[in-house]
Amino acid sequence: MALKAITANRLRDGTVVFLGANSTWVEQLADAALFEGAEADAPLAAAKAQAEGEQFGVDVYAFDVTVADGEILPVKARERIRALGPSVRTDLGKQAAA
Repeated sequence: MALKAITANRLRDGTVVFLGANSTWVEQLADAALFEGAEADAPLAAAKAQAEGEQFGVDVYAFDVTVADGEILPVKARERIRALGPSVRTDLGKQAAA
């Protein structure tokens, strides 16, 4: 079964954030909560309602991930770029801090 993580853009500064433990938003994909398939539906609905109600974030959605050697890896290129930063400038974004 596919694993899913939940992401959004924080309204205050546009930063990509991920839903972590206890429904808190975190900036690193490594700290994101993971859900199996349809188990993401209820947390996703709650996260959308909370983010929009508190005007915290927009574009809240779930995306597919895999785990390899203990590292959470987005399946699609779009999500890899959102998680790490620009693909043409590895000296920028979250990947630069790694």
